[in-house]
Amino acid sequence: MAGSVEGMVDSSPVVVVTGANGLVGTAVCRALVERSAQVRAVVRRAGSAPGLDGVTEHVGEFADERFAREVTRGADAVVTTVHPMGSSRDVQHRVGVEGTPVIARAARDAGVARLVHVSTAGVYDRSAGVGDVAEDGALLPEGSGDYPDTKNATDAALAQVGGLTTVLVRPPAILGAGETSVWNTLRPQTVRYGERMANPAQTWAWVHVDDLAAFIADVATGAVATADDPERGPVPGSTTPVIVAGEPATWRDYLGTVTDALGVEPEWTDEPVWTGRLLADRARRWGWAPRVGLAQAMDELRRGLTPRA
Repeated sequence: MAGSVEGMVDSSPVVVVTGANGLVGTAVCRALVERSAQVRAVVRRAGSAPGLDGVTEHVGEFADERFAREVTRGADAVVTTVHPMGSSRDVQHRVGVEGTPVIARAARDAGVARLVHVSTAGVYDRSAGVGDVAEDGALLPEGSGDYPDTKNATDAALAQVGGLTTVLVRPPAILGAGETSVWNTLRPQTVRYGERMANPAQTWAWVHVDDLAAFIADVATGAVATADDPERGPVPGSTTPVIVAGEPATWRDYLGTVTDALGVEPEWTDEPVWTGRLLADRARRWGWAPRVGLAQAMDELRRGLTPRA
């Protein structure tokens, strides 16, 4: 029965995934199928959903109320992964702040048990002098940039959708191979063409997409039980943020790996920077443990950038 966490665990849950053809969305679909879920993959272009057993493609706009009602009917959970980072502020606002709550309200009205929204650790203040950051860390103020502003506003808008158990998953830089991967593909392209400046001591917080997807899939399928205490699980009928981050790393680790693979030199600086950690203690208490370590992630990154003979 839709809305029953116990039913989700005991049978094959039905999970809606928006942006199912993206880097994160694809990995989430794969992780859900591994957990025997039936996935409704929402995409805008026909034929672009992951070709996996248990995945059914649904072509449409999740911000369209009629489509949102149709795709969430009878579902147990909804995972939202879409935010057009890099687009104009107007587009980010329309898709994130205005669009995402549409499918959230449809999910609530359909009796969906959980909404899992991919937010970002980029909403937190991580300026020089700020220490370690947990879920209750200070958020960036309005005017900090199009991306953090609209991501913060999207989170706030989702929190206003009453009667729904919502989890705001907040990852930092997401590593993982793919043409649309920001940190494995797109950012290295800018490094190749000259953007190579960073303080090597600055914290570079990250998580691998496979570990992120595993956490999202466990939450969506009810493997993580709800709890009155957010340190033990999602709070029923409320909005619970949770940081998901891998082991500590610095810009020397990331930019050093990229420049070495590309055969160019980094440009190290010494300005004041954030050197704290993103604390993933809450996620770990929910039962999550990342499997991809920094060395493995950097090796994957390096292999993807090193020319093959």
